[in-house]
Amino acid sequence: MIESPYKGETGFRRLVNAARNSLAGLLEAVRHEDAFRQELFLAAIFLPLAFWVGSTAAERALLIGAVLLVLIVELLNSSIEATVDRISFENHRLAKRAKDIGSAAVMLALVNAGVVWLLILATKA
Repeated sequence: MIESPYKGETGFRRLVNAARNSLAGLLEAVRHEDAFRQELFLAAIFLPLAFWVGSTAAERALLIGAVLLVLIVELLNSSIEATVDRISFENHRLAKRAKDIGSAAVMLALVNAGVVWLLILATKA
């Protein structure tokens, strides 16, 4: 089995590098992805609101998890789009399919968040 030449670090050093790379990825998404910035703005509103709306730990976890899932899926979608664009800007049916499927995943994550929030809010009414 051939290992990647970039996988040389182990132990604590690997954790430090992974954290640094993850933070760099978040910063790249904030700098270059409009949709991620918009969803991050909404998350900044909804995450604190989850502590007020949720009356149990389970409700709070569901509300927070639904919001974080949107951010996670958006990051994955953005990475798919960047990879496809890195390969070629040419219109190709497979490139379109990859981007559309990523977009559909974000849409489903948003629908999921909406449903979770509405169901929990409906129990409060």
